Amino acid sequence: MNRLTSALGCAIAALALGGGGALAADEPATDIPLTTDLTAVIALQGLPCGKVVGATKQAENDYLATCQDGTRYRVLVNAEGRVVVSRQ
Repeated sequence: MNRLTSALGCAIAALALGGGGALAADEPATDIPLTTDLTAVIALQGLPCGKVVGATKQAENDYLATCQDGTRYRVLVNAEGRVVVSRQ
């Protein structure tokens, strides 16, 4: 599992629990595919997507996600460890 998937998993859990912090570094990683993580993060931001059907790595912890409707979002983990989603 790559670092972004782990960070996204932590962010999903933190957002779902209503917190802004990340989980401890020793929390177990999941085997959820990257597209599933990206789909969840975009949905938690309240952005329309449906399902992520493709993802291109832009840089470390930085992906361009393509939704089933053709919408594209940049999903990255910033220097503060927060997940940022912006429409492209």
